[in-house]
Amino acid sequence: MKVAAPPLAPILRSDAQGRILARVLADPAKSHSLSDLVAATGTSMPTVLREVRRGEQAGILTTEKVGPMRQVCARVDHPLYDAVRRIILATYGPPTVVAEEFAGIEGAEAVLLIGSWAARYLGEAGRAANDVDVLVIGDADRDLVDDAAQRVEERIGIPVQATVRTNSQWRSERGSFIREVKSRPLVVVLTNDRQELRRELLELEAKDSRSP
Repeated sequence: MKVAAPPLAPILRSDAQGRILARVLADPAKSHSLSDLVAATGTSMPTVLREVRRGEQAGILTTEKVGPMRQVCARVDHPLYDAVRRIILATYGPPTVVAEEFAGIEGAEAVLLIGSWAARYLGEAGRAANDVDVLVIGDADRDLVDDAAQRVEERIGIPVQATVRTNSQWRSERGSFIREVKSRPLVVVLTNDRQELRRELLELEAKDSRSP
């Protein structure tokens, strides 16, 4: 059965390929176990094994056995490494990079990816996203949020727009913006231990998700 080209990057074979490469290429100094890639990308072990093998054959990835575990990392000496990395981070990189740069912002109860980028990531067809929209829920400092957005933008190479709304604004759905966010695809990047909010966000994400 022929798999449709992923809306985020039609030049790739699949969403799974893009998500796995983004996880590995986001930080070339890190190595990842196969089980980490399965958990982080929401794919299966056979899919991860297949895509890692393809990455090795292309010379973009390399693996090493460390004890009982097989570790995957980027092969930075490949002549096309920089070009491939730019494409992957600009398309599939936002979840990983946003999670890294927004982690630890005091008062942030959740960080979401919304808008057209989130829609493409979750499989909705349409024009390529020109930027990445981030929503922070909580009482986060606006300057810290803007600084994090700037760091993400520098890493992925496309504009990043960040918005902050309090938890009460999210729950009360005051204003059309929150209602629009809840009705459209979204990707949950970070949540705190508030179970009620976390459960609601994951349910909203699941209604628009498609399997990689």
